[in-house]
Amino acid sequence: MEFPVGFMPKLWSFISFLPFFFLLLILGLLKATIICPFAVAIIVIGNSAVIIGLWVAHVLWTYYCVARTKRFGMVLKTLMLICLPVPLFLGPIVGIVGSLLGGIGYGFFSPLLATFEAVGSGVVDKFYHCMMDGCWPTIERSCMVVQDFTNFCFHSYFSYMDELRENLPPDEKPLDVKLSLLPSCLLVIIIGVPIDVMLITSIAIWKSPYMLFRGWKRLLEDLIGREGPFLETMCVPFAGLAITLWPLAVVGAVIAASISSLFLGLYSGVIVHQEDSMKMGFAYIVAVVSLFDEYVNDLLYLREGSCLPRPRYCRKMTMTHTHERKNSGESNGNDMKYKREAKPIHEWKSLEHNDMNDMKYRRDGPQNLRFISQQTRTLKEKLQLYKPVQVWDWLFKSCEINGRILLRDGLISVKDIEECLMKDNSKTLTIKLPAWTLLQCLLTSAKSNSDGLVISDDTELTSMNKPRDKVFEWFYGPLLIMKEQLKNLEWKETEEVCLKGLVIRCKNEIPEEWDSSGFPSNDNVRRAQLQAIIRRLQGIVVSLSRIPTFRRRFRNVVKHLYVEALHASASGSHVGGNLIPKNSGNYLIQSTHVDLDKSSSNVNHRACQDENMV
Repeated sequence: MEFPVGFMPKLWSFISFLPFFFLLLILGLLKATIICPFAVAIIVIGNSAVIIGLWVAHVLWTYYCVARTKRFGMVLKTLMLICLPVPLFLGPIVGIVGSLLGGIGYGFFSPLLATFEAVGSGVVDKFYHCMMDGCWPTIERSCMVVQDFTNFCFHSYFSYMDELRENLPPDEKPLDVKLSLLPSCLLVIIIGVPIDVMLITSIAIWKSPYMLFRGWKRLLEDLIGREGPFLETMCVPFAGLAITLWPLAVVGAVIAASISSLFLGLYSGVIVHQEDSMKMGFAYIVAVVSLFDEYVNDLLYLREGSCLPRPRYCRKMTMTHTHERKNSGESNGNDMKYKREAKPIHEWKSLEHNDMNDMKYRRDGPQNLRFISQQTRTLKEKLQLYKPVQVWDWLFKSCEINGRILLRDGLISVKDIEECLMKDNSKTLTIKLPAWTLLQCLLTSAKSNSDGLVISDDTELTSMNKPRDKVFEWFYGPLLIMKEQLKNLEWKETEEVCLKGLVIRCKNEIPEEWDSSGFPSNDNVRRAQLQAIIRRLQGIVVSLSRIPTFRRRFRNVVKHLYVEALHASASGSHVGGNLIPKNSGNYLIQSTHVDLDKSSSNVNHRACQDENMV
């Protein structure tokens, strides 16, 4: 292990920073002690009131939807109705306890971390920000947590339950339980749970020393090389604390492995029912231990694969695991073939080079860990990985710009905005406006022959810089498929102009609905393809609308649009083809004067934004 150039000056900088760090720590703890009780009170009281107030409605509506659903067979439906009282009665307790723990964690750490962030580079008047940052914003965000939780309980939960009552597609069968397989499932579970718990816990305990010493080695390398958590001076004390508390993390990992082994053993009963074979269930009991061992080896950079046997427990299971590919001798060829089919020809050599580096890294182990981490950090800096919140911000900013354009073109009216603000049920705005925004993004990406999604003039989301988030992947993949479908349709400019009104005004259920719309193409197959894409986009928006923050942020967009409509009416201009009376919306201003006053100060600035952002 070599000391990097300039290590001694950095060490002196760290030592001289310690007194300043302890002063900031004392200030942060003082602020956290004052702010935490208020944040906890807001979150616990607000969430508890929502949970208790809506509990009866949740119980009744859940039983009604489960009883009326056609997605489950009679046996499974009966079992669910019998077992529902357990989660329905435990739900309020879990929600209140979770609100208490979450409120304590957020109310304490938010002011503490904000105190250290205030001394970062680029912050003006650091003394003021050290004193004030994390105080009032923590209180405001605590109120937002209650608001988002209310939206989830009042809107998203009922939306999920309503989805259960929808009719099944003709080619889909209801999910049910075969009573004849229950004895076999119970037998396999009784045998599998003790075996998996014992073996998986033993593997976790056996390899915990490796995790302990390899973790210490990595943290010490980062400390000397000023990498990872030791990159910023203000984070060094916290990272040093991580070295001291690393044994607790190892113990927590062993406990987590032991708890997860219980559920892995229970899943053997699902395998028996799914494969209709007790033999497959017993094979899963053995295979899951090998899978866990391979996962631990990859996590700790030990030998590839696992020496434990892994029988085939699924009839349709593909040979995708590392040791299976290794045994078959086709690992490198199959992987390279797959990547070549998914990438252009000019990227084959770079993929081969990356694969060779990855193989070398796995073979050499962690002795080159420091150099690989340097290359990874440099690569991330060049790629500028985007965060999910940045894409989330783009969606609502684009909805505001497109809403302004639709108002100007008369495709949505002020009445739609008023219904969305007062009744909160305007499908035109809540579903169709984001759907049109996503469709416009897909059209722009298709016309530019982009490998990903073009979300602005200078921003493109690709597989390299997109957010590394599982929830984002659920939406990113289908959007790419729809983009390729649109690219194959060979668009005309007149069709794109006409499509804007069709998305907003039509239900898009049958091709004949577009007969009197002026759409240039009379091909019913083409119309059906476009309508299918529009319906899928609306389905994606429905799923997005169930995210708690969606409703709050979309209402802010609608308020901005309403403020601009009021300003336009004050000047006597036409918005959306209708002259707005000057006294219209006074009741809305009285009920939302705080948000609207904040919004009105940014109206002129927002009006100057580029309408071609998307």
